[in-house]
Amino acid sequence: METLKVALLGAGNVGAQVARILLEDADVLAARVGARLELTGIAVRDVDAPRTVELPRELLSTDATAVLAGADLVVELMGGIEPARTLILDALAAGATVVTGNKALLAEHGPELYAAAEEAGVQLAYEAAVAGAIPIIRPVRDNLAGDNITKVLGIVNGTTNYILDAMDATGASFADALADAQRLGYAEADPTADVEGLDAAAKATILASLAFHTSFDPAHVSCEGITAITAQDVAAAREAGYVIKLLAICEAVPADPDAPDGDRGVAVRVHPTLLSREHALASVRGAYNAVYIEAEYAGSLMFYGAGAGGVPTASAVLGDIVSSARRRVLGGPGVTESVAASITPVGLDAVVTSYAIGLRVADASGVLAAIAAVFADHGVSIETMRQSTHADGGGDEAGDAELRIVTHRALDTALRRTVEAVGQLDVVHEVTSILRVEGA
Repeated sequence: METLKVALLGAGNVGAQVARILLEDADVLAARVGARLELTGIAVRDVDAPRTVELPRELLSTDATAVLAGADLVVELMGGIEPARTLILDALAAGATVVTGNKALLAEHGPELYAAAEEAGVQLAYEAAVAGAIPIIRPVRDNLAGDNITKVLGIVNGTTNYILDAMDATGASFADALADAQRLGYAEADPTADVEGLDAAAKATILASLAFHTSFDPAHVSCEGITAITAQDVAAAREAGYVIKLLAICEAVPADPDAPDGDRGVAVRVHPTLLSREHALASVRGAYNAVYIEAEYAGSLMFYGAGAGGVPTASAVLGDIVSSARRRVLGGPGVTESVAASITPVGLDAVVTSYAIGLRVADASGVLAAIAAVFADHGVSIETMRQSTHADGGGDEAGDAELRIVTHRALDTALRRTVEAVGQLDVVHEVTSILRVEGA
């Protein structure tokens, strides 16, 4: 039986599990591939560092270039931009098949890597880059290739989903829920990439490129994290029948809002979002991920599963290894990216959505009428309005009231201008929150 040499770059939580499975399940994998997969080297920063899996020391090396030499298949799980980018390009140029889970690299340099793979006639696979164990890359790229995807809604970051779910279930503050996530290992010591939405934005870039056959980069993604979400926001959402989720959203919209029948554009955004508790994504709990797709012919589809963790993510990596190695054994070029559509990336101004707005207002007559008049002047209609009076007046003789408004759908730019105008009213003491509503 033919033998394919496999080089592994990185032996963290996922990399160590991939190495373990390659070694322990060698016979099973050989039967599925039609060739033996020989793990010939593992590039690491420190050969003596503690690992979740005990690996043969003779396979470990700090010389990544030496590990790559002669490899038929390279698995990159080291993360970051450099040296991962250079090492992958070198591997592709040498004719090696490459499997990666590096979402940040693909978001920033995907077109360059895809082009290098196509030129070399080899496969670049990255199922693990978006949603851990969930099979989403191949279904979008291959199974839905003949359909027209119109919208993608994704819970693609387990850390933020755990935090928001804990806030919803227990009434905890953001700070307390984050501390709990860190204690349990769901959040890093520095959670910035997760809680500010940057991780989800990288994944949204990849999903948008696949779903709409157009090259996108992180500059095209409007990104907002969850650090401003309060326990009061979560409680108000629950009372109104909503749940708050950090969503990555990619959707087809008119490129020109003033010409809705004109060319199509695609808006890519990441932000905390109110979802009806009846929506399929509302039931995604803890650190799990899910991707909800709306397509012209297939209708609504949902993919759900573990979005992180060494063993679950290793499953996605091994799937790519087996399928890519099998393709190499049988011959033929790798699957290339389809970017022929060249759809225009557009910003939030082209998005039609609803707002849920929190206002701290004077508890006095005429306040609701003044606010409603501003909405009417801007052509934005109110769907629901709830008012509650604070027990103490906060130093104001008339006291304060909390007002929660949900609008009907309108262009995001019109909604933003309406909120800005409302915030300038003397009777409005503070705009306490603004959340978009989806899937209603």
